[in-house]
Amino acid sequence: MNWLEYTVLTTTGASDMISNLLIEAGSKGTMIEDKNDVALNQRPEGQWDIIDEEIARRIGDDVKVTGYYPIDERLGDAIAHIESGLKRIREMGLDFDVGKLTGSTHSIDEEDWAESWKKAYKPFRLGRHMVVKPGWEHFQPEEGDHIIEIDPGMAFGTGTHETTGMCVELIEEYVKPGMTVIDIGTGTGILAIAAAHMGAKDVLATDLDAMAVKVATENVAKNGFADTIRTRCGDLLEAVDETADVVVANIIADVIRMLAAPVRAHIVPGGRFICSGIARERKDEVVQALMDAGYQHLDIREKGEWAAIEAERDPRA
Repeated sequence: MNWLEYTVLTTTGASDMISNLLIEAGSKGTMIEDKNDVALNQRPEGQWDIIDEEIARRIGDDVKVTGYYPIDERLGDAIAHIESGLKRIREMGLDFDVGKLTGSTHSIDEEDWAESWKKAYKPFRLGRHMVVKPGWEHFQPEEGDHIIEIDPGMAFGTGTHETTGMCVELIEEYVKPGMTVIDIGTGTGILAIAAAHMGAKDVLATDLDAMAVKVATENVAKNGFADTIRTRCGDLLEAVDETADVVVANIIADVIRMLAAPVRAHIVPGGRFICSGIARERKDEVVQALMDAGYQHLDIREKGEWAAIEAERDPRA
């Protein structure tokens, strides 16, 4: 099958918004090329290279967000949806820079598309001890490292974004051996796999997107956690009927505010809610929603334009 790449030039702050627009138009995933991510993930002095510096030079100053669409009878509607969305964003008068918001297209066959990923996708570190790598890359782990092997596919989400990195940091800190975990909106399953690496005995990974659940299921098996991680397709908490020691949600601020109260019923007393995807300017709203819902001892992390929060359910409630 032939595919159309639709690439939008934007900024780091607006990249998630553009990614969501491309997914709404029918892309099963997006690729975000951001020089800031390369700088963030580059090697510390004296340690191993994580991402080749040539990638940063190729990316340039604009953040590029690319969606993938089959060249068929639906393509015209997809392009119209994207262009309408870009026009709407230009006219919103947002209080942060959204960049050029110009789009370009390029047709590519499936074989060329698969090979293009391999040129750009290198091992990178999340949190302190998690390293994400594709199957074709050799990597020599340091002491204490955990390897998460994920090969990019049409439903793509490697976790290079700050929100995923902060979630992994909080998972490393708060998920202990023998705990149970629920990952809401699992995507490719990176956070669920990270929780399993930290010793969780049972992880439920849910997502609304059936393609994401399929990819997550494959990644879980590839990483040897099929007996630990269960995947389930469903809309947020509608897919969840159990409780856990830790619930993770790396989504967006509005959804987290909506989830704050109802998700308590799925956390054991004294358990934790780890949430991210929160734009820095929305952090206070999310904090207030968590406090109103009865959480306590909030651990707030910030990186770049984003925030992540760990909140404890009152052990007496």
